[in-house]
Amino acid sequence: MQPDYYDWLPVVVTAQEMAAMDRRTIEEIGIPGLVLMENAGRKVAEVCKELLQQCEGKKVVIICGKGNNGGDGYVVARHLQNSGAQIEVYLIGEHDEVKGDAGTNLNILKKLNIDVLPITDWSPASDIGLIVDAILGTGVRGPLKEEIAQIVNRMNEVCAPVVSIDLPTGVETDTGAVFGACVQACCTVTMAHLKRGLLFSPGREHAGEVIVTDIGIPKRVTRESGVKCFQTSPQYIKMVLPRRPRNIFKNRCGQVLLISGSVGLTGAATLSSEAALRIGAGMAILGCPESLNAILEEKLTEVMTLPLPETSQQSISFEAKDILAERFEWSDVIAIGPGMTTHGDTFKLVKWLLNKYDKTVVMDADAINCLKDNPNLLKSSRSKLVLTPHPGELARLIGKSTKEIISNPIEIARETAQKFNIVLVLKGAPTVIADADGNVFINSTGNPGMATAGMGDVLTGVIAGLISQGLRPVDGALAGVYLHGLAGDLVKQKIGQNGLLAGDVMRTLPEALKQFE
Repeated sequence: MQPDYYDWLPVVVTAQEMAAMDRRTIEEIGIPGLVLMENAGRKVAEVCKELLQQCEGKKVVIICGKGNNGGDGYVVARHLQNSGAQIEVYLIGEHDEVKGDAGTNLNILKKLNIDVLPITDWSPASDIGLIVDAILGTGVRGPLKEEIAQIVNRMNEVCAPVVSIDLPTGVETDTGAVFGACVQACCTVTMAHLKRGLLFSPGREHAGEVIVTDIGIPKRVTRESGVKCFQTSPQYIKMVLPRRPRNIFKNRCGQVLLISGSVGLTGAATLSSEAALRIGAGMAILGCPESLNAILEEKLTEVMTLPLPETSQQSISFEAKDILAERFEWSDVIAIGPGMTTHGDTFKLVKWLLNKYDKTVVMDADAINCLKDNPNLLKSSRSKLVLTPHPGELARLIGKSTKEIISNPIEIARETAQKFNIVLVLKGAPTVIADADGNVFINSTGNPGMATAGMGDVLTGVIAGLISQGLRPVDGALAGVYLHGLAGDLVKQKIGQNGLLAGDVMRTLPEALKQFE
């Protein structure tokens, strides 16, 4: 049964989706916008106080735009002044241009004799303890206007931490794109839900630490919003991971059949097959070209090998199908693709497998590449499918450019998963997972050190190993990507990210699993 994602996973929204939730909360539910703004500003002020440690006498500069982001800034100013901070508030624009709830909070500052000065009066000084970026928030579309860009550059030149409200000014809400000048925040306090732009580069590098704060949007409003984009969470991973009873046997812990390898690429076969066991599968059989069997038996101890007929190029031949079919009943899942080459027999074998196997197939690398001229075979597949392409492999499969995919990974992953009725794992930083129901999940683990050869082979084995233990294909993908990234993060903590290898991650998978015991 599918869990309720809203109960377990952080929601990730676009600017339009967040605006719709705000509007419904105010207009239908009846919670005034002033209440939401007060909650937002108070939470930002609390974060500022933690950063300052001691507010008394500390100079805090708050730079406000004309909209509601600036309104949040006025609330921050009021609360920080109450805590003893020395407040300087600057407005980009004229007082009479500030309307609605923001205008109300501007007037409150006037009644409290807190000056709100024109931005032209700001002269950055060395005694600033903190800057609050309350300029645009979710209002960024394309490059900043020249006036704002100059202010942002001056903010970045000051030797003081910056707290951004909702998003750093200059980061596009829905993509994370930056077009020139952009605030470099040490911390971003975002309202109600994560924004897409905080999770994708270069936006996430500008955001610093991201804190999601509750401003009073009812859970019902979120649930009924129709938003189907989430970030992975350790709570969800712990909930879906299998638990082994004390009387379990190896043949009840998951049996993985891997079809992988060719001359020069035995490493891919080794990494993927061993990863399946390291993530908890009870047994793994590696089907490989017969001339490479001796090499792989030397490399692998716990994984069983299955020598298969091969082509003249020492890749797996289509003639292997009969031997593989004998293992269908034994296997709980098949993983195919790492290190196979795009020989014509690879395509024949993949086509045959999708037509004959009625369980889950995890497809990576050349198993995907060989379908570039026949992607619709995925639609007619008898198997449940999990595809794990990087942007280049997906580009070849669906006929788009790699640039298009990198610039719009969420929607392209969603469209592809729905079109082919598959679970799609679009590898990247971050990795995006999509299912056929239109749900999209953004992974929250991993680091740049994992951009190295063999890492995708490990991931293929991890996902297959988890599915073999009874996880739904989408949960196998979510948990697999999360644990794969977590293992990479654990390796980084030990040895740093430079020189981190796929084998290091594979061997650290049990340590990642241990965190959920």
